[in-house]
Amino acid sequence: MEIRKIDDIDEIESIIRKATTCRIGLVDNDEPYVVPVCFGYERGALYFHGSLKGRKVDLIKKNGKICFEMEADVEVVKDEEPCDWAIKYRSVIGTGKAHIIETDEEKSHGLNVIMRQYAKGDFSFPKSKLDSVLVVKVDISRMSGKQLQD
Repeated sequence: MEIRKIDDIDEIESIIRKATTCRIGLVDNDEPYVVPVCFGYERGALYFHGSLKGRKVDLIKKNGKICFEMEADVEVVKDEEPCDWAIKYRSVIGTGKAHIIETDEEKSHGLNVIMRQYAKGDFSFPKSKLDSVLVVKVDISRMSGKQLQD
């Protein structure tokens, strides 16, 4: 098995399309904070949603620098020798600047990007739901992939 770096944006985006969870990393003073989120991707931007209050929101407001990770095609490869076990995977890691979305139109767009990660079509969201959810857009500054495959 061979580890290979992936720089091709089309190949990176194919990994993102297959991923189901994104982990975001934030900084709380000198302590890292990582949390899994449902997400959506649109070239150059990552979207996720969550509660209007909490540690994640506070940290984004304090310092919008963010890192993220997601993976696809994960498979444990067993062997008779424990040191010869491996995990096949394809992953994406990136960094960017997170912005809390304020307008209903932008929130609706971001939520549709997220929904397209998991379902087909566009959706409409009632005003009451838009008012009760945090939607974050991450402007991606850097992103690369890696894979361990046969």
